[in-house]
Amino acid sequence: MTHAPEEIKVKKAEKLLEVRFADGTLFRLPAELLRVESPSAEVQGHGAGQKVLVAGRAHVAIIAVEPVGNYAIKLVFDDLHDSGIYTWDFLHWLGENQDRVWAEYLAALEAAGKSRDPALNPPEPKGHSCGGKGGCG
Repeated sequence: MTHAPEEIKVKKAEKLLEVRFADGTLFRLPAELLRVESPSAEVQGHGAGQKVLVAGRAHVAIIAVEPVGNYAIKLVFDDLHDSGIYTWDFLHWLGENQDRVWAEYLAALEAAGKSRDPALNPPEPKGHSCGGKGGCG
């Protein structure tokens, strides 16, 4: 079943996306939830079991909403993530399941020793190509 929205609003002060569907449901989806559950390959991976745990996004905000055909929107976040395509059905599913999804996210953060607070999550070490004994000077 395809769920079509009647209205989509970004509530900047509250950092959430409000979506009213034709079936009468209204969901208030926090920007942080939308960001950490982004349907992008960057977050979901390219197959089962490849989902990436996104930490440190407690203060993330939505800075733009762009239509994608007649079936979805692309959200642009202030951390510059913009590769997720949020279909109507995904937004409806997330709205219906946000309490469970949020609880699972918080449990995964705790299990990984990570935090919603960006200041408490050191960047992941990246390989570097400096080579040589002098390092990256």
